[in-house]
Amino acid sequence: MPQPTRRRTWVLWALGAYVAAVAVVVLTPVSYEVIVNGMTGWIRENLGLTFFGSGWIEFTANILMFVPLGFLLTLLLRHHWWGVALALVLSALVELAQIVIPSRQPSLRDILANVLGAAIGAGLAWLIVLRRDQKQPVAQGD
Repeated sequence: MPQPTRRRTWVLWALGAYVAAVAVVVLTPVSYEVIVNGMTGWIRENLGLTFFGSGWIEFTANILMFVPLGFLLTLLLRHHWWGVALALVLSALVELAQIVIPSRQPSLRDILANVLGAAIGAGLAWLIVLRRDQKQPVAQGD
């Protein structure tokens, strides 16, 4: 199997696993408030960051959750902005779906964090993989 085909297959499998995991996290009617409040309390008490609120935990978690999406979509689509645009659309759809899920609240701030995470992932994919591919000479017969 040629290298681009092998990479595409790997990316599709990883994307499928990622989407399944994120769907469980964002679409189940579970409140993560206890976890977020526990982390916030720990940061305030153990690190002395009394200004640190639970909103920062949620914002950071949303960024981190969407980094893999931006990375994988950039590898799949071969262009970093397409992955970020698709992440924006998916994020907006997830937030709309949360309107009808008990104990979940949609938020424009979540969309911003999700798109920021996807942009970071896309940037990493571009820096690590796509730029490397652009520098490698194409072997004859490929």
